[in-house]
Amino acid sequence: MKVAIIMGSDSDLPVMKESAKFLEEFNIPYEVYISSAHRVPDKTADIAKNAAANGIDVIIAGAGGAAHLPGVIAAFTTVPVIGVPIQSGALNGLDALYAIVQMPSGIPVATVAINGARNAAILAAEILAVKEPEIRQKLIAFKKELAAGVEKKDAKLQALGIDGYLAQK
Repeated sequence: MKVAIIMGSDSDLPVMKESAKFLEEFNIPYEVYISSAHRVPDKTADIAKNAAANGIDVIIAGAGGAAHLPGVIAAFTTVPVIGVPIQSGALNGLDALYAIVQMPSGIPVATVAINGARNAAILAAEILAVKEPEIRQKLIAFKKELAAGVEKKDAKLQALGIDGYLAQK
């Protein structure tokens, strides 16, 4: 069981690091690569073609601009691919979002929000949890923590009112 985190450029690393951090929190092994779909297409194809044989169960691929990386990877593998559009350039990541989410029929790429690398890792964990009960239990606890955080904030809002709550932020 392993996740591959692949990005098209080292400029994507600050965003994609969030995927790695979450996977570490859940003790999910991962590998990280910089592999451009345009600059090193053969390397990218090799990583994708050999993913399953190398024990990769999910791929998280982040890219900005034209953002072809997740789709190119998905074209070469049956391993699930999660695309992370990276905010960059004049269109602030919308170009990457559209490029990743608008895949042709037969080549799906799950897509998270712009710069949503943490959510990509959570989705990867959920995919792995289908066959890994330990990860499933960690996810259940994680979701309970999220809910408890919301309830705590609501209790504070109810006690302080809007202005009091905002004054303490």
